[in-house]
Amino acid sequence: MIYKRIRDLREDKDITQKEISKILNCSQQVYSNYELGQRDIPTYILIKLSNFYNVSVDYILGITDNPKIQR
Repeated sequence: MIYKRIRDLREDKDITQKEISKILNCSQQVYSNYELGQRDIPTYILIKLSNFYNVSVDYILGITDNPKIQR
């Protein structure tokens, strides 16, 4: 769920893996491994993704289907 969700979020923004990897300060290969589920996503990367896409970490993790951040 998490891996598909981060790929869908990226594709919805029409950005490449290379572009998001620069934003996250990691290599394109590392980011590709996140999307493929071949590498665990560190908490700080989840937070960066959440902030960049303006969605909750719970949404990225598949805990909720509501992408809105609850404050």
